[in-house]
Amino acid sequence: MVRIRCARGGRNKSPFYRIVVADSRSPRDGKFIDQIGHFNPLLENLDGCKLDLDKMQSWIEKGAQLSPKVKSIYKAMLKAQK
Repeated sequence: MVRIRCARGGRNKSPFYRIVVADSRSPRDGKFIDQIGHFNPLLENLDGCKLDLDKMQSWIEKGAQLSPKVKSIYKAMLKAQK
């Protein structure tokens, strides 16, 4: 199964997440298929979030499942876009 989820980067106490498309069996920070955005939780609102909505939509149409955190980011981005 293909999932859209976060892969952690950054240093201790300063996280930074890449939003990636990966096989559900691969490790969190391991091999991924495609990188579709990034997310910085230390910044307010969606200032630290960039997401390629076209790529995201195409992967969802292909059957990729969203993780809970990515789903909330995706909904917030769609709401902000309107």
